Amino acid sequence: MKKYVIERNISGVGKLNAQELKGAAQTSNAALAQLAGVEWVESYVTDDKTFCVYLATDEDVIKEHARLSGFPADRITEVKGTISPKTAG
Repeated sequence: MKKYVIERNISGVGKLNAQELKGAAQTSNAALAQLAGVEWVESYVTDDKTFCVYLATDEDVIKEHARLSGFPADRITEVKGTISPKTAG
């Protein structure tokens, strides 16, 4: 599977409390349970966006997850590699 970063514009998402985030995760998991070829790795929450890391066979299954969950997939970017401080050796 390929790795993707999905940018979701969700106004005020950074103000959600733990219970609300739990509900969002449950909604996402319910949509994922209906699909094959996609796995949610983690998400980073900012004030008005989330950046979600997914493993998926292709972009279409991510778009279908967005449709089923009701969460937007405003930008889907395939990850081509990673770099970190350890890359410098």
